[in-house]
Amino acid sequence: MLIGVGLADKGLFSEGDARRDAALAQTGRRTTRLGMRPFTIESEEGRREWRAMLLALEQRVVLADKHSGMLADELSDYLFARSTGHIGSLMTLINRGCQRAVRTGAERLSRDLLDRVRNDEASEAARLELEAALEKRRLTSRPRSRRHGAA
Repeated sequence: MLIGVGLADKGLFSEGDARRDAALAQTGRRTTRLGMRPFTIESEEGRREWRAMLLALEQRVVLADKHSGMLADELSDYLFARSTGHIGSLMTLINRGCQRAVRTGAERLSRDLLDRVRNDEASEAARLELEAALEKRRLTSRPRSRRHGAA
């Protein structure tokens, strides 16, 4: 499996000159290109997608003191700011957070615990502006129905 940016431009799928080597281009015939766009929270649909992702992750977290709403309700804005909506950054943060939670005996994820976890450089660099907008309530990751107490 290969993961990266610009793989088609680098010739991964064509294995050289596509016209001349088309019959020999085995990688292109065995590979399915999947794109993964970052999550966005500018629309209600985007906020619902983000929440659905957090709820799915929440079910898979194995910590003794985890609880319903730990990610999707309590940490939604925080996790969006820390990951900038990128699944790789989110998974890295959750994974490292769970490791720290087990090592420290906290057995749950919280803002305090996650503040002590470093994430990838791209997310850390973009984090401050997002955090400011979320804290000033100019932006939210929570769907409208959740903010008004409905399920």
